[in-house]
Amino acid sequence: MSDYYNKLAGQVRERFGDRISDCHVQYSQLTVIIDKDCVLSVCEALRDDDDFLFTECIDVCGVDYLEYGNGDWEGPRFAVVYHLLSIEHNHRIRLKVFLDGEPPIIDSVTGIWACADWFERETFDLFGIIFDAHPDLRRILTDYGFVGHPFRKDFPLIGHVEMRYDEQQQRVIYQPVSIEPRINQPRIIRDDHRYVDRVIDASDDASNGDNSNA
Repeated sequence: MSDYYNKLAGQVRERFGDRISDCHVQYSQLTVIIDKDCVLSVCEALRDDDDFLFTECIDVCGVDYLEYGNGDWEGPRFAVVYHLLSIEHNHRIRLKVFLDGEPPIIDSVTGIWACADWFERETFDLFGIIFDAHPDLRRILTDYGFVGHPFRKDFPLIGHVEMRYDEQQQRVIYQPVSIEPRINQPRIIRDDHRYVDRVIDASDDASNGDNSNA
């Protein structure tokens, strides 16, 4: 399977050239890093070109690299990650776009894959990433009056406010949190991947020939 995705990586490099900054295969998964300004043109080509036909967007999510590797990370703080599937060719691809700025802003891909609508709303809600030209960008998991974005690394575990029902006002109100902050354990990035290799080996064994007709 790795050979198959190495071939696909070559096709991606040839097709998009300097519109991508990196393209590599790791753990039997092809990852392509795209320049922010090229995301729409690249995504549309990946959907429509006969060599790719990634007609399905199966996930859009955010990443916050704040304090990644105990502060060793020097790249942009945020990234948006897209997982695409080609049913026609039976292959997948991961796209990653790094974002600077506050708030981080990127073009919405809902005009390319309509199913990205709720994925982008969730990423906005949890990470505060703005998807420009999204048809209905509002919170989807937290309350509309929620303060902050809870998947950001600097979001306090106790939150900013809490809710309770007020008998006198006969409605739910917000008030400052009443619990004490909790001390986290240090974040550790494991390098040994002690289980990953055996899972990948098993996956490769089970997938031999899966893409032979792709």
